[in-house]
Amino acid sequence: MLVISFTFPGGRYHATPWGRHVNEADLEWPPSPWRIVRALIAVWHRKLDPARRDVDLLIRLLGRVSSEAPHYQVPEAVHAHTRHYMPGKGDKRTLIFDAFARLDANTPVIAVWRGIHLAGDEVELLDSLLAKLGFLGRAESWADAVRLPEWLGECNCVANGEELDPETGEVSERISLYMPMAPANYDVFRRAQIDGLSKRADITPKDRKKIEATLPESWISAVALDTSELRSAGWNMPPAARKVNYVQPAGLLRSVARIRPRFRERQSVNTLRFAMYGKPLPLIQDTVRVGEWLRMAAMSVVKRKHNEDSIPPIISGHDLADGNRHQHAFWLPEDADGDGHIDHLLIHIPAGLAGPARQALESLSHLWNHEGQKWQLLLESSSGSDGKIGSSTLFKEGNTWTSATPYLHPWHAKKNFTAADQIRRECRERGLPEVQNLQQISTIRIQGRELRPTHFHRFRSKRGLVQPDTHGSFWRITFAEPIPGPLALGFACHFGLGLFAPCE
Repeated sequence: MLVISFTFPGGRYHATPWGRHVNEADLEWPPSPWRIVRALIAVWHRKLDPARRDVDLLIRLLGRVSSEAPHYQVPEAVHAHTRHYMPGKGDKRTLIFDAFARLDANTPVIAVWRGIHLAGDEVELLDSLLAKLGFLGRAESWADAVRLPEWLGECNCVANGEELDPETGEVSERISLYMPMAPANYDVFRRAQIDGLSKRADITPKDRKKIEATLPESWISAVALDTSELRSAGWNMPPAARKVNYVQPAGLLRSVARIRPRFRERQSVNTLRFAMYGKPLPLIQDTVRVGEWLRMAAMSVVKRKHNEDSIPPIISGHDLADGNRHQHAFWLPEDADGDGHIDHLLIHIPAGLAGPARQALESLSHLWNHEGQKWQLLLESSSGSDGKIGSSTLFKEGNTWTSATPYLHPWHAKKNFTAADQIRRECRERGLPEVQNLQQISTIRIQGRELRPTHFHRFRSKRGLVQPDTHGSFWRITFAEPIPGPLALGFACHFGLGLFAPCE
């Protein structure tokens, strides 16, 4: 048994089938016996030491190789191509396609001649030729070839096989490959062709001479003829070749790569930060509106990519556990450059988010309002429990924090339960350090303007929602110890109201 292994270190195999134009982007896969034999002849001529050239031995070796159609073990490959324009005269450009098989560089194509047993000198010559083989097919198809002394695998591309497997009912794919005629068969074929030519009256002596030139007496010369010479003489296939039918499993050469599922476990994150693009950007006064639009967009993308039942409570805010009042998502608009317009959006989930829900939120790309205005979103960064989230000032540490949006007290105010009392209570319930100083301020300055709380939109769109405070207020809070951001307190704090920024 003769076995030759071909590997392609570049991961590519370029070869145009005989009779097809290169721009048809067709591919000969696996390498045909015709191509293998011609490649060995080329190596013999160009790379073998002239002192070691024995043409009779070469004919004997390749004649034996051509006497039997090999079977193959063919790895899966992808039929890919590149296209580019070649410059021509003037402004003319020609579109060129370059087709190739993309395959694993370490997985070989095995060719097996089960009925061939070479003599010692034939083995030595074959090994010399294979060792000097640099490419197979086009010059880009770098190839390493080696004869295997033994091989115990099974072929999946079989010559003259049956398309239908009678046991499984599976239908195989049929392909055709060229291989050289055996030297004795070529002699018979050649004599018949020349006799036929001598009897034809429909061709000129010049054409007859051109055809006879492609039927040399030497079999090795006939196999080695240049393809352009054969085409010029009008041959629709090489005269010293024959076509062999093969069957192979469907899909060995696919048009697209197989999608491999990824099971990469992704770490949980607490915060996603998106840059917001569009004109005009929303005003900071519309923070609560934008926060609600952000939640709707996030719910929509999670529902679209998975299903409604897969929306986790930490995103929807529904059906939360009793102790999870502020561990679910905060939808926080941010004016990072201080120009009075919202340019970033933050999704902060203290409980953390992983898996498909995280993947869905990271794919969030657009935000719409109820009037159909649209902004583009681009994920800038995400963070885990360390709280580092890009250049956002809302996530810095600080002792003193000042209102960035109005604080609306969440409980009904009473004589002994003022807004200040409610801030202190909320801070205690959230486990924050003791509030050392709490100062109400009348306005905040944004882009040169003094804004009062009533300049902001302060109402949720949710129907039937009880809102103890409708006016809002601004505060400056000083804690006993530095705390990390974000800090959002009071009514609708999950939608950007009651948002505080650390003082520098």
